[in-house]
Amino acid sequence: MTGPTAPCILAQGLFKSFGSKAAVAGLDLAVFPGEIYGLLGPNGAGKTTTLKMLCGLLRPDRGRVAIGGADIRENPVEAKRRLGFIPDNPYIYDVLTGREFLTMVAGLYGIGRSQAGDRITELAGRLQASDWLDQRAEGYSHGMRQKLVLASALLHRPDAYLIDEPLVGLDPASILTVRQIFLQEAARGACLLISTHTLSLAESICGRIGIIARGRLAAQGTLAELRCLSQNNHADLESLYLEFTTS
Repeated sequence: MTGPTAPCILAQGLFKSFGSKAAVAGLDLAVFPGEIYGLLGPNGAGKTTTLKMLCGLLRPDRGRVAIGGADIRENPVEAKRRLGFIPDNPYIYDVLTGREFLTMVAGLYGIGRSQAGDRITELAGRLQASDWLDQRAEGYSHGMRQKLVLASALLHRPDAYLIDEPLVGLDPASILTVRQIFLQEAARGACLLISTHTLSLAESICGRIGIIARGRLAAQGTLAELRCLSQNNHADLESLYLEFTTS
């Protein structure tokens, strides 16, 4: 008999303030292997601050974060080795080509040059990036940068993904490709935490959804569970989102 599956992304009692403003106020969150979890909320609700604490870019005032069981404060290298992070503002080095950037990232994760070359070629094909991968990044559009950062997160096949607004700047065909990649990553056992304003994305691929307001989880669960919390069995996600973020 097997025990319950441990969460791959775990946040316990996260607090973060900027001056007198509490951006995140006592957040508990658990995302499990093979799960796609959508984090929804209005601007300023604490979504990006939460993701930055989960990946180690911000240190919480209080609380604990673990990635794949590794505490991000006590064992940051191991926690980040298990993680792929896609920020809302894709930053890359303009003087490098896309291939050079990905080769650099592969080196940071200890991927050998031959293996990295094969993996980069594979990802470039999946993301329709082969035609421009050897051009310098200074000429890339936002959508091209978004694809490159996505490829950099996929390179080392991490256990967990933190993803902030993944579809901004992408054309419809690329959106379909990215959705399929997310589903494939979940199918191999990775967990994905996706912060987004794109309700259709959350509704189509997320098993559970958390709605954050004023730095706290106002509600979380499957769409059916959110409807039960709302006591409206026919509410769509947009109606539920508005209810839980304005109440």
